[in-house]
Amino acid sequence: MRNLENHPGIKVGGQNINNLRYTDDTVLIAENKEDLQKLLNIVEEESRKKGLELNSKKTEVMVISRKQESHECDIFINKVKLKETEKLKYLGTIISNDGKTNREISA
Repeated sequence: MRNLENHPGIKVGGQNINNLRYTDDTVLIAENKEDLQKLLNIVEEESRKKGLELNSKKTEVMVISRKQESHECDIFINKVKLKETEKLKYLGTIISNDGKTNREISA
């Protein structure tokens, strides 16, 4: 994943952020679909070098925008188009495509 360091992401506090990782959970972050596809291609290639394969059925794409308009985002793993989602859960926090977050409460 070190190969991601010099690729575009988003600026947070003057730093480029293009991925979040915790154990086997990874989120790739980009400002546009072209950059996201490049990041995903790098992860796919590096995984293959280690004998691993990304699972397109367990991988989703989400476009975060404050505008209430439809965003088509064709992103692929091994020529398989990834499913788009309106919400995702990362480390117990639900993130929606309007940029809002909700902390999931465990009983």
